[in-house]
Amino acid sequence: MPIQQLSENVINQIAAGEVVERPASVVKELVENALDAGASRIEVATAGGGLGLIRVIDDGCGIPGAELPLAVARHCTSKLSGDIHDIRTLGFRGEALPSIGSVARLCLRSRTADGDGGAEIRVDGGRVGAVRPVAANRGTTVEVRDLFFATPARLKFMKGERAEAAAITDVVKRIALAFPAVRFTLSGTDRNLAEFPAVPADGDGLLRRLAQVMGREFPENALPIEAERNGVALSGYVSIPSFTRGNALNQFAYVNGRPVRDKLVASAVRGAYMDVLPRDRHAVTALFLSLDPALVDVNVHPAKADVRFRDPGLVRGLIVGAIRQALEKAGMRAATTGAAAMIDAFRAPQSGSFGSGANGFGGGSRHFDAEPRGGWNTESSPSRPLEPAFAVAAPAGFSDGPQASFDIGPALSADARATVAEPAGLTQRPLGAARAQVHENYIVAQTEDSLIIVDQHAAHERLVYEALKQAIHSRPLPSQMLLMPEIVDLPEEDADRLAAHAEFLGRLGLGLERFGPGAVCVRETPSMLGEVDAAALVRDLADEIAESDSADGLKERVDRIAATMACHGSVRSGRRLKPEEMNALLRQMEATPGSGTCNHGRPTYIELKLADIERLFGRR
Repeated sequence: MPIQQLSENVINQIAAGEVVERPASVVKELVENALDAGASRIEVATAGGGLGLIRVIDDGCGIPGAELPLAVARHCTSKLSGDIHDIRTLGFRGEALPSIGSVARLCLRSRTADGDGGAEIRVDGGRVGAVRPVAANRGTTVEVRDLFFATPARLKFMKGERAEAAAITDVVKRIALAFPAVRFTLSGTDRNLAEFPAVPADGDGLLRRLAQVMGREFPENALPIEAERNGVALSGYVSIPSFTRGNALNQFAYVNGRPVRDKLVASAVRGAYMDVLPRDRHAVTALFLSLDPALVDVNVHPAKADVRFRDPGLVRGLIVGAIRQALEKAGMRAATTGAAAMIDAFRAPQSGSFGSGANGFGGGSRHFDAEPRGGWNTESSPSRPLEPAFAVAAPAGFSDGPQASFDIGPALSADARATVAEPAGLTQRPLGAARAQVHENYIVAQTEDSLIIVDQHAAHERLVYEALKQAIHSRPLPSQMLLMPEIVDLPEEDADRLAAHAEFLGRLGLGLERFGPGAVCVRETPSMLGEVDAAALVRDLADEIAESDSADGLKERVDRIAATMACHGSVRSGRRLKPEEMNALLRQMEATPGSGTCNHGRPTYIELKLADIERLFGRR
């Protein structure tokens, strides 16, 4: 087949394949256009998961009628000043509207603030109609109907209506987080109404928008982030370690206000939470990066979902350091969800049956329903009240003599105040004063306004782990010299990367050096790792450096060994603690960063406020 020039319609359909992946992609492009137009109110309506209808209405600056034909033509835009490296808007290519119009029925209606009336233009499967006057409010309305009707093969790759509607919701939420001062409304026949009212564009306003999008629990369990390094500023909020999700969908990242799904940012968040979260749990984050547009390339992905930083190591180090500093500064903090779950577990039964699975204590399946019996009286009952005479003769309070008859076996708890005087002011400390140890594993403590339950094994495991890490990383790790140095063949670029990180790896006990253009020579390995496959270790580190410009993998392996040692060297469940030991454990937790979770990410303590306890008993 000879080389030939493609038609304009085919070119637009090819562009649509890159830009318009699904209905959510259309919503993203149209909402970004509205924001670039300075809109303060954006309404999105959909039907059929966006395949039947997508309507986006904004109150932005509008488009003059004479410019509407250019608006639906390829590579026509008002957002570029001529320098592709100085991009300060969400859109800049001028491909969205013509691409959408080539695969759907597009209607573009707009009116400027000083216009006498509005104008409208239609694009039907790539065929552009004439501009005609219409009545319109200030701003722009874009209607997209019958998406992919011109390319029916694409419809076979769409998911169900509910899945496409959910993807549109996710797109609107992600954009709404970055623009709290804009009101967003999402409606349609395929969804429930969702509104995100405008809030002030300051710290409190952002928290309110976060609550609107991510749920009201997030602000209660979030830590503020604020850092700057070499012209790159980072702000936002991250969750405390005990507040997590089962996937990473609630991790939001923005670069100069642009929502992105960047592997570098995701890797940095994982690295920051490495010591405090289990592998199957994910932090909840909203991170905002601000930097000179010349330091980031947003033109590396057709949908502008990925970006490329000029100095990725700087950005990753900034994110990891800022999050870890926030976690360390916050110290101990229990998630409010733990207290809520505890309150639910302690709800009083509603049906009058004690211990029922639905409403009783313990959530079990046993029932203790009393059967009515006749002929019962207090005189013949073995559980009758004490005789008046005996009650008068009984000593005041509980003495060892009468109480001894109730001793039925080994005690499951210990009273922390029974044998030692309590120092003054302990209840004013964050974890309060130890009151008892129950089931030889849980410490019950009291503060001025709450009740705290501590898992002694999980808490001590975190304390031992942090002490081990401090001892390990405060000086270069001991290394073991190989009897025969091992030569590892690598691509030349991987060898260059390893050589650039040789000093850092040496502090962790891995001694290597260049050995020709495409190999490294390994002379020492960390003694903590024991017998190790040096070639596999070096190749894994080379892959990690290539992906994230970081060699933290070796440090993670060393920390995992420290975590195992901490688990086996900590206070075990079943060990009865003395009162002074319980209080000492609480004080060490208060002084140790990250002590709210153990090495495996489980919470070390749960706090129940006195007000919540009073509500359980109907006092509030």
